[in-house]
Amino acid sequence: MATILLDHGYHPEHLKEELEKVYPQIMTKIRFELSAKPSKQEKKDQGKSGFVPVAARWVIERSNAWMERCKILVKNFERTLANATAKVNLCFIRLMVKRLAAPS
Repeated sequence: MATILLDHGYHPEHLKEELEKVYPQIMTKIRFELSAKPSKQEKKDQGKSGFVPVAARWVIERSNAWMERCKILVKNFERTLANATAKVNLCFIRLMVKRLAAPS
């Protein structure tokens, strides 16, 4: 079962309802988890204020930033989910090949 981390701006119950309309068995394959959000007191104890990045959230943010570099994904005009998924996969394959080929 895969875990999908969500920001506190998302509502897992609404997402679950909408996904089950498209794919009724989806919740047997995934589960949602809200990412940890430091409280004001925790931030104060750490000597921080304002925006404090959450480690798990930045994995998602970086992935989204990397995908934005693929010009093919700038505008999504795909008619099928399979085509859109293939383009996202190609984007990440390209990223990994570039990293593997880079001189160390």
